Amino acid sequence: MQVSDAEAQVMEVLWQGHPRGADEVIAALAGTGWAEPTVKTLLNRLLNKGAIAARKDGRRYLYTPLLDRERWVQQQSEGLLRRLFGGRVAPLVAHFSEHGKLSAADVAELKRLVSELDDEP
Repeated sequence: MQVSDAEAQVMEVLWQGHPRGADEVIAALAGTGWAEPTVKTLLNRLLNKGAIAARKDGRRYLYTPLLDRERWVQQQSEGLLRRLFGGRVAPLVAHFSEHGKLSAADVAELKRLVSELDDEP
């Protein structure tokens, strides 16, 4: 499922807590500078894509994500790796290393992850 960057911001709000009404989503996205109609348009797009569901609650609708965040992140990261690095992780890490984007904590975490991979049978 293709989700635009703007739609992903709406999804993040719903992944953080749901169900939420449009007013709650609008309030959570106040820092974006988007007007109410923009957020409602994004909610409608996500509804049409099947990424979220809506149920009537009195005079308003409550929105709940149907698209699982972990699954979406996996699809996005696999797409990024495939498009930019031929599907390989090592060139991605090398890219960030060469451009000084890895902190000491990042390097330690990578070493820990590689160590855990080495320990697997």
